[in-house]
Amino acid sequence: MFPTSFRPLAGLGLLLTTAAHAQRYQPTATGLKLNTDSLTVEVQFYSPDIVRVVKYPKSRETEKKSLAVVLAPAPGKLKYSEKNGVATVGSASTQVLVNQQTGQVSFRTAKGQPLLSEKAYGSRFSAKTDVDQPTYRVRQQFQLAPDEAVYGLGQHQDGTFNYRGKQLTLKQNNMVIAVPVLHSSKGYGVFWDNYSTTKFEDNAQATTFDSEIGDCADYYVLNGGGTADGVVAHYRQLTGPAPMFPRWTLGYWQSKERYKGQEELIDVVKKYRSLGIPLDGIVQDWQYWGENNDFWNSMEFGNPRFPKPQRMVDEVHELHAHQMISVWPSFGKKTKPYQEFAAKDMLFDFITWPRTPHVKVYDAFDPEARDIYWKYLNSGIFKLGMDGWWLDATEPDQLTPFDTDDDNETALGSFRKVRNAYPLMSTKGVYEHQRQASEAKRVFILTRSAFAGQQRYGTMVWSGDVNSRWDVLAKQVPAALNLSLAGFPYWNSDIGGFFPSGTYPKGVSDPAFQELYTRWQQFAAFTPMMRSHGEFTPREIYRFGERGTWSFDAQEKFIHLRYRLLPYLYSNMWTVTHHAGTLLRALPMDFPRDPKTASLGSEYMFGPAFLVRPVTDAQYVNRPDKNAPVPADFAQTKSVNVYLPAGTTWVDFWTGKRQAGNQTVQRETPIDLMPLYVRAGSVLPLAPRQQYIGEKDGAPLEIRVYPGADGEFTLYEDENDNYNYEKGAYATIRMRWNDKARQLTFEDRAGNFPGMQASRTFRVVLVDEQHGTGLGEDNAPAKAVQYAGRKTSVKL
Repeated sequence: MFPTSFRPLAGLGLLLTTAAHAQRYQPTATGLKLNTDSLTVEVQFYSPDIVRVVKYPKSRETEKKSLAVVLAPAPGKLKYSEKNGVATVGSASTQVLVNQQTGQVSFRTAKGQPLLSEKAYGSRFSAKTDVDQPTYRVRQQFQLAPDEAVYGLGQHQDGTFNYRGKQLTLKQNNMVIAVPVLHSSKGYGVFWDNYSTTKFEDNAQATTFDSEIGDCADYYVLNGGGTADGVVAHYRQLTGPAPMFPRWTLGYWQSKERYKGQEELIDVVKKYRSLGIPLDGIVQDWQYWGENNDFWNSMEFGNPRFPKPQRMVDEVHELHAHQMISVWPSFGKKTKPYQEFAAKDMLFDFITWPRTPHVKVYDAFDPEARDIYWKYLNSGIFKLGMDGWWLDATEPDQLTPFDTDDDNETALGSFRKVRNAYPLMSTKGVYEHQRQASEAKRVFILTRSAFAGQQRYGTMVWSGDVNSRWDVLAKQVPAALNLSLAGFPYWNSDIGGFFPSGTYPKGVSDPAFQELYTRWQQFAAFTPMMRSHGEFTPREIYRFGERGTWSFDAQEKFIHLRYRLLPYLYSNMWTVTHHAGTLLRALPMDFPRDPKTASLGSEYMFGPAFLVRPVTDAQYVNRPDKNAPVPADFAQTKSVNVYLPAGTTWVDFWTGKRQAGNQTVQRETPIDLMPLYVRAGSVLPLAPRQQYIGEKDGAPLEIRVYPGADGEFTLYEDENDNYNYEKGAYATIRMRWNDKARQLTFEDRAGNFPGMQASRTFRVVLVDEQHGTGLGEDNAPAKAVQYAGRKTSVKL
């Protein structure tokens, strides 16, 4: 045994270093293993592009089972070499180099190009005790290239897009989503697989993950082959694909805090139908169980204002809408779930919401507790025909700052050790049990928190209970993009912000709030879920006025636009599931060679076609006193700057005007318009106007072609709300645009499914400044294509 030296670390324990000698590495079936004098280092290949590194003090052998990872290490063709004390193991695409003296690990491409390197002596294990268990505080440091940008890490409301030179605390909280996945502009990612509170910091010396609790340093490097899409694809390969949601979830959602009875909720759906405004989702928030917190989250309709919940659900369905309901991880002491959890010691002892000692959070880390949770959810709500779950406060809410709260024991150790994975386990229980209960209804979960791997559990996250302010709206954009770059595909926010009462005490009657809400709604139309929600003031469109008033008309316009985009949206959902795609696309994903995009978090691509620039400043209501509303002033049309990335030509969606990339343009922004540009070469399928998704499935689709480059789009169709697509029951139609030949080709249909339209009509429009612009259905110059599943071409 070689001698081990120790460098004291004040107040934290010991920094482990090694003497000048080294031991030779041992090849393994999936990588290598070596011991320095104080550390054991394991390198495991999960694929040629996915590499796991595990480090732990030599005296503490560890076998950690990941909560996030579903892929297994894969024996493969690996090459080994050794030179100057450095052991190298490589796959067809990735080389891993380990210094046998220090344990320092670095990564290169197969061609020898550097990807990432640990900092020398950058692994630190500081001995500590967690409750009564010996463990460590774990730190790992890396060294990045000076010109490297880094993204991801979840959702954070600080307005930051590029996290170079920044620091964060990764700890689940309302409005904070902790996902320790770092995404580099060099085309690789790092997943730091630790579930405790973790500090991230990047400075001139190092890039650091520093976790409160850990038996080992455990991380995965994802070699994306130089592309952002490659990084995301390997993350999903490692942690699980995102299943498809029901198609109806892409429609418009109406919610508020809260509908106080079933008749009020049903009347909202009826009102939308009578106005001819599309609606597909209606949401029931809390207290349908009653107003006594002893019955908090009983998973039953105990409120007398909901006397016939089965009739409520049925009537919503008869109106061609769907319903989602709020469910929590905490329970009042008189509920049946609480009593069963308490009898089995499955409740945490800390203050949660609502702030009363008689409401407690269940242990979602315990598989039996997850069974119990579903038992009551199923019998009290799912069997009524409920369509979706709003799993609120899955951080979970922990309202006291006492460190002893984290001593609560879970089925997997202390809460301190696993806290960030709580939303992962909570959604796991609901998803897996619903899949067992019914394959006919796809799982749809809206929740406030997430951890790595949670995309595999049918989960959409929202940004939390954000304030109704312009600066908060602006911060939603980079927050969403970073979560997306961390590999999580589905995000949305409360249209208008959740809390308007402090800034807009007059609520919906204040033109200043109407302007904020209208702009937020335009942004929401270009996110994965378009959902209105908040407290204090009603949010239904008819509360803002009537047809002919500016806020009503602007909102209606974008709701109709959302429904016209349905085939584009649903096909992109398929791309997310089948090809590990990304819908909310930060500009560096598509324009990595344009340096101006590296820190530009105010714009994004929505799928492959749309460049979106939300309006995030007040333009038409100047309100010096929040208690004295003033009318909007539209005398002068305002504008915003929009950067058009280099490498393509852009077409203004509203006007058809073509503009070159690599420039900033000033775009006028009347209140009913958000800047949208379409990349040249795009093929865009549009549905006819409709009141609910599925109303006009047999109608012709408009296919807009944006000339200026070759392009293509694959239209996806299936049964819309079951899991038969996993068995191959779906169809795709690939559309290819040849710009030089001015020809659009519809390839042979691939696949089939029950109820598929054997033939259909496409109305093809070549976009210019006179045709195929904006919301309108432009059939006059269209060429009608009768498609029966065989290859067909049309000249334009």
